[in-house]
Amino acid sequence: MSPPEKSRVAPLATDQQRTHWRAGLQWGLGHTTGVLTMAVLLLWLRDRLPLDVLSAYSERAVGVALIVVGAVGAWKASRARASTHSHAGASFAMGTIHGLAGSAHLFGVLPALAFAGRGDALGYLAGFGAGAIAGMSAFAAGIGALSLRFGTTPQQSRGFLYASSAAALVIGGVWLVGQ
Repeated sequence: MSPPEKSRVAPLATDQQRTHWRAGLQWGLGHTTGVLTMAVLLLWLRDRLPLDVLSAYSERAVGVALIVVGAVGAWKASRARASTHSHAGASFAMGTIHGLAGSAHLFGVLPALAFAGRGDALGYLAGFGAGAIAGMSAFAAGIGALSLRFGTTPQQSRGFLYASSAAALVIGGVWLVGQ
């Protein structure tokens, strides 16, 4: 998982009202859904898609989505009471957007195009997805553990959420400028 991707899941994994690894699991499921969607499109339309154009727009969408995650996290941190609602939809949606975006993910699925049989290609993609889900779940669990360790008071919890959200905002802005 790339550093920008980690900063996207961090504000969602700091929620004190949930099992932290679940944010990463949902992120990973969304990411894998996006990557597999791109892989299926690649396999199906190999030479007909303008991948460079699609990649450029999807990279911008990732930057905007990252800024939204950071802004929502900062807004939540500014509230006097922590939210108790689930981020399952947000984690999955953000993961899907990131999985659909960019050419870097395409390099991860390119080996699937080299397999002669569809079964082998699908097996590779299943392993790729399982690895992404496991890695994102572990990262979110780690962020959650840090938020519990360093967020023992409501003020500390808000501070940790502010820091995670600020990282998401900065990286989202840099992501957009770099595009």
